[in-house]
Amino acid sequence: MATPSPSATSAQNDPERESEPFRFPPGLQRNLPLYLFRRFFRPGNPILLFEHLAKTFGPVSHYKLGSSNIVFINDPDLIREILVTQASSFIKERTQNRMKILLGDGLITSEGEFHMRQRRIAAPAFHRQRIQAYAGMMVERAAAMRTGWQSGQTFDMSAAMMELTLEIVARTLFATDVTAAIREINDEVNVIMRLYNYLIALPRAESYLHWPIPGLVRFRKARARLDAQVYRMIAERRASNEDRGDLLSMLMAARDEDEATADAGRKDAAPQTGMSDRQLRDEVITIFLAGYETVANAMTWTWYLLSENPAAAERMQREIDDALEGRLPTLDDLPRLRYTEMVFAESMRLYPPAWAMGRQSTQIVELGPYRLPAGTYFFFSQYILQRSEQFYPDPLRFDPERFTPEQKATRPRFAYFPFGGGSRQCIGEAFAWMEGVLILATLAQRWNFGMVPGQTVDVQPKITLRPKYPMMMVAKERGANSARLKM
Repeated sequence: MATPSPSATSAQNDPERESEPFRFPPGLQRNLPLYLFRRFFRPGNPILLFEHLAKTFGPVSHYKLGSSNIVFINDPDLIREILVTQASSFIKERTQNRMKILLGDGLITSEGEFHMRQRRIAAPAFHRQRIQAYAGMMVERAAAMRTGWQSGQTFDMSAAMMELTLEIVARTLFATDVTAAIREINDEVNVIMRLYNYLIALPRAESYLHWPIPGLVRFRKARARLDAQVYRMIAERRASNEDRGDLLSMLMAARDEDEATADAGRKDAAPQTGMSDRQLRDEVITIFLAGYETVANAMTWTWYLLSENPAAAERMQREIDDALEGRLPTLDDLPRLRYTEMVFAESMRLYPPAWAMGRQSTQIVELGPYRLPAGTYFFFSQYILQRSEQFYPDPLRFDPERFTPEQKATRPRFAYFPFGGGSRQCIGEAFAWMEGVLILATLAQRWNFGMVPGQTVDVQPKITLRPKYPMMMVAKERGANSARLKM
């Protein structure tokens, strides 16, 4: 385990240490593009590269892409250094900020004081009491889906979970059913997601968006249609001045509490302003993507793992039967669904929807024995670290027992971080946990799911960790257990 390093600030402010030579970790000897025909380097799948680096060079490794220094971190203590201890020495790295082309300056992509202000304004919309009000709606939507299935029916679980979480985000974000406008937003987001790897592979794509390159033309048109729908919904809501109790209403009504406190009592204080239409647009798209894409992928991988591990599925269903006694789950049942929660946690260990993160140093940084220049890029991957044998014996085995309180206490904080960490930890984490457990309990109460034989299962690492191929499953009604249901 690496030893926590001195702070970057102390090194930066000490003139005698400024002249010390840089010390880089071990790593690739040649520039990354020169490995193009090696098995571990596929531009569309960085996971292969990260796996190779961790296996070959250990917890910290280095490579160059052009003139840029890149360090891959696979050590929870050093990740904590970057995200928490030395967080002021880093910004979100430029490759991840390529997401700004889609998300704008939303909570995922914004920086500095602007990010902190946006987070303060948005925080009340994600207070536990607020999101708990959505529990009944989540269960209602899941229950409606489960009644529409036929025993023996074959369907794409990934598409089904996307449909379900789209319905939930439509209700929670916009207080509406899935309308034509919501479907158009979804369609345009999917177009942009398909083009994401293309944008990543094109150097400085944000500088060339106006060029007549076919992929960029498709992107511009999709983004324009997306923006038109979102701005129309914002304008209609402002015109009606209606508070529907949804996340959009809460974001529109929110004000910066810190600014209000500072201005309290000042006669010349200007009226407190909330988010502009552009800021609302950016947060709506961010919440839309994070609120349905990530949860849908997490649910799809969970059903896949349960289908491959019938003993865990049976134990989860026994817990659900005992806790609910045939009725639908409610918010109050969550404390009695601990194993179900552990199943969801173990699924996100193996297949984290947010599969990698990055930062860029703004000054000289010291991490363990290494001294790295300002401008260095740092990557770390939940997908890689959460499969580390050092923290998870037999790491590819699906074992929800890894998430008992006793087992969790044996691991460092950042050996498991599906929702990030530090000041930028996902603001919707509690929402996602609640949604995941309630959907699992509602659907598994009535159905088992088995994989259609002969399928290829692989990951597709884009903005989120999608299945690369359709996840075709057969629904099997639980027979005698289903007779206990009280609808």
